[in-house]
Amino acid sequence: MRYKKTETQYLQEFVLKYRESKQLWPATSKDIAAWAIRNNMWEAPQVSKIDILAKRISDAMRQEYFTDPQGRRIRKFHALRDIKILPDGTHKQLTFWIDLDADFIEVKTAFQQRRMGILGDCRQLKTDVDSYNDNNKYNLTIQMVFDFTEDLIELEQPQEYDEEASVTC
Repeated sequence: MRYKKTETQYLQEFVLKYRESKQLWPATSKDIAAWAIRNNMWEAPQVSKIDILAKRISDAMRQEYFTDPQGRRIRKFHALRDIKILPDGTHKQLTFWIDLDADFIEVKTAFQQRRMGILGDCRQLKTDVDSYNDNNKYNLTIQMVFDFTEDLIELEQPQEYDEEASVTC
């Protein structure tokens, strides 16, 4: 049985072919994309106006912040993934946008989903670092700390200091 390649596998082949053709490496994704287009390996898909605008709206919502009563910069909207039953009886995962006035369970779920995304990124980074440490030609290791407690404390420190309050020696 033959399986159809995913879009990701198809795009990953661009990188392989780019490198096989002895192009400049390391390269940016724009370098690889321009090369693939020049070599007629890819054409822009037909995308609906709704899809384009929805992506831009999601990006804009992700970047909208407000200041809370304690002076913290807070993301205004949060993505909540949920599975809905469509009129034809099929199930589809959709992303809904909520704000912090939403139902407690929805806000908690959105935060948990976001945390799991961060955890997934950390897990992949740990796997990548472990593999590099076990297999790199330099016999050197990279130490990676995944406890962000100290980093978070440091980031919460004031960024501006009162000059009059500073101590001179």
